Amino acid sequence: MLDKLLDIEKKYDELTGLLSDPKVLAVPQDFQKYSKEHSDLQQIVEKIREYKKLLGDLDDTEELLGGGDGDMKELAQTELEELKKRRPIVENELKLMLLPVDPRDKKNVILEIRAGTGGEEAALFAASLLRMYTKYAESKRWKIEIISMNATGLGGLKEVVASIQGKGAYSRLKYESGVHRVQRVPATEASGRIHTSAATVAVLPEAEDVDIKVDAKDLRIDTFCSSGAGGQSVNTTYSAVRIVHVPTGLTVQCQDERSQTKNKDKAMKVLRSRLYEIEMEEKEKERAQQRKSQVGSGDRSERIRTYNYPQNRVTDHRTGLTLHKLEQVLEGAALEEVLDNLITYFNAERLKEL
Repeated sequence: MLDKLLDIEKKYDELTGLLSDPKVLAVPQDFQKYSKEHSDLQQIVEKIREYKKLLGDLDDTEELLGGGDGDMKELAQTELEELKKRRPIVENELKLMLLPVDPRDKKNVILEIRAGTGGEEAALFAASLLRMYTKYAESKRWKIEIISMNATGLGGLKEVVASIQGKGAYSRLKYESGVHRVQRVPATEASGRIHTSAATVAVLPEAEDVDIKVDAKDLRIDTFCSSGAGGQSVNTTYSAVRIVHVPTGLTVQCQDERSQTKNKDKAMKVLRSRLYEIEMEEKEKERAQQRKSQVGSGDRSERIRTYNYPQNRVTDHRTGLTLHKLEQVLEGAALEEVLDNLITYFNAERLKEL
């Protein structure tokens, strides 16, 4: 590992020199390219230098132990113990930094939530999940925008598709895909019996044209009158758009905007992201066959979390984490703790594979 770290530091020093080279400064494209590479390496190089200093301090302290007087030896022994405790921590941090970067981590998110088993209670829970992610996005100063929504008369959601735009959105939310289960007494339940219902969440990296090419001849685009809230244009103009990707049968529709062009753009954004996810899943399956295990697959059929109202409890079934702060999680405030735990867990699994 040390050889690889030294190679990274050498590359960083070379880039530092290039950024002050008049020939590079004269070509904006080259300067921009080298600046990005330099910036991408800065964090790990700082950690490498911290590690090298730690190794040097360990050598110096051990040398001091061999030749100092009584008081100095005692001080050196205390320092040596602290340095030895620090070493595996820094080494683990470096190993995590050396893990292959998921190219999707910097992408925005297409969030899809659908009510599952449980009728109206499942739809109400789907609405609660949307609120949770909305609150969390607001706390991160991300922008969240509804693309399409199918609401029920009692304030629930049969399904909703939203876009979340912000730095690190996919890297933070990518492990949220799966079945979310709720256990509570519905307001309509006279006997006080606890019901179990569920909603599915899909977190897709927002795909761009460079990620996935969609051939126009593979699309069937229909327009129709929008329904629901929308003012004077409702049921009078063909602003709603439905797009069918013929080769896969994927269907996306959007009617939230009054403009047909805007609805088409939003629908295409979702379609590209779904096609990109299918492509990435196929590649992941190929890799899984080679390595015999699949870490962080985001399987949407898997029950990943339970929200238990009577016990004020949230349990993530992948990591075993249980928090007795249901309300704070659903308000988005304690969701960060759940996500941190998931990221740590899946990074540890990736380290085991290496």
